[in-house]
Amino acid sequence: MSLTKSLVRLALATAFLLLIPLVAMQFTQEVNWTFSDFVFAGVLLFGAGLTFILVDRMGNSGTYRLAAGVAVAAGLLLVWANAAVGLVGSEDNPVNLLYGAVLVVALGGAMVARFRPRGTSNAMFAASSTYALITVLALFVWTPTGAAAEPAAPLLNVVVANTVFAALWAVAGLLFRRADTTSSGFKQQLA
Repeated sequence: MSLTKSLVRLALATAFLLLIPLVAMQFTQEVNWTFSDFVFAGVLLFGAGLTFILVDRMGNSGTYRLAAGVAVAAGLLLVWANAAVGLVGSEDNPVNLLYGAVLVVALGGAMVARFRPRGTSNAMFAASSTYALITVLALFVWTPTGAAAEPAAPLLNVVVANTVFAALWAVAGLLFRRADTTSSGFKQQLA
């Protein structure tokens, strides 16, 4: 499929997904998005989809595509959850900003590896480790206090949720590693 056709489909899918909260706002007070919420969600969804489209074009196997999808989903969920409620404490906890380093490690490592499966696998494992390290630092070194704390969330819930997020990066790493061993070739260009 051409890049233009993929981008049109992505724009339509993003618009469709944004219709869900727009329609929900008409029927319930529980959903109360502002214009900036729609802009943020639209940029995030379109950006994640665009990232997948571009990375997907780098590989030629189903395993590579699945790995790219898991990695992009992990990044999307990380940003969305962190912006919505925060990953440690509340969204007001400044330690949550450290999770941006996970995205830098994942994307930066994949770019350095030129999106080759083996190198990208290593980048995903590094992102998983970075995620775990930041969580440990956030929970036990810079513990949230005051408005940044969220006493309603038990420590076990925070640890389990963050373990799932770190595991997503590790699963992407395993899939990229598998794509390296099963692929017969690798595309070097985006188009």
